[in-house]
Amino acid sequence: MWKMLGAAAIGLVLASGVAPAAEAISVVAAENFYGEVARAVGGDRVAVTDVLTNPNVDPHDFEPSPSIARAVADARVVLFNGADYDPWMSHLLAAAERPERVAIEAAALVGVTDGGNPHVWYDPKTIPAVADALAKALAKIDPEGAAGYESRRAVYVASLDPLRSKVAAMRERHSGAPVTATEPVFGYMADALGLAMSNSDFQTAIMNETEPSASAIAGILDDLRNNRVRALIYNNQVTDAMTEQLLTAAKVARVPVVGVSETLPAGLNYEAWMLGQLDALDKALAGPNS
Repeated sequence: MWKMLGAAAIGLVLASGVAPAAEAISVVAAENFYGEVARAVGGDRVAVTDVLTNPNVDPHDFEPSPSIARAVADARVVLFNGADYDPWMSHLLAAAERPERVAIEAAALVGVTDGGNPHVWYDPKTIPAVADALAKALAKIDPEGAAGYESRRAVYVASLDPLRSKVAAMRERHSGAPVTATEPVFGYMADALGLAMSNSDFQTAIMNETEPSASAIAGILDDLRNNRVRALIYNNQVTDAMTEQLLTAAKVARVPVVGVSETLPAGLNYEAWMLGQLDALDKALAGPNS
């Protein structure tokens, strides 16, 4: 079984060999936003395959194809989310053991384990942590490219400064604002913004594909119908009859609905994706007269 690495542990299992400069290092990213990090840090010294790319599909229902299994088996570096979000990747890694492969688990880098909220890419600390871990891993594999990996890592992390500034500005304006959500996908970002998130039991049940309790359903519907929250954060990728009922209740009560997703949409980079969702939430929290 593969050991999934935190940033401090990356160097313990890396091979000592050097990748030829002319041969791209194969990288598989379970989620396409981690693939973005790989391309930004690796440049033309890596060849990246993204697995989850469709924002219109529920990621929890994903099952890898034989071609994905082959790509993972052949990969020199694998980036995945962890925290039981993409358990199929752990299975693929175990099924095709390769001592020199590096597996970087994003959740482990920010201290989230199985049972915690797995949507760690909404934590502003996660993507920079992945970039840092990957640059170190690639430098071990390909020492000749080390300076380039570090330079590109620094440029990429600096490119996220507008996102960090937006989070800080919204926290100053909206800290303590009451909100709710259909699922905890946005939870880490809500924490970073200082929002008061309610109905966590309902959200967890939806995430785990279990039936929310009657009291949990009544609680979130009551919050919406009586305008006790200033926005409903709606996961556009995980929907069912229950979440659609909440959407209707929010619209009837004129509670702003802010859509979020679990997969990087086509045509956007990570920063633009996050900023677009934050802009929509900022407007919702500011009220109808903003």
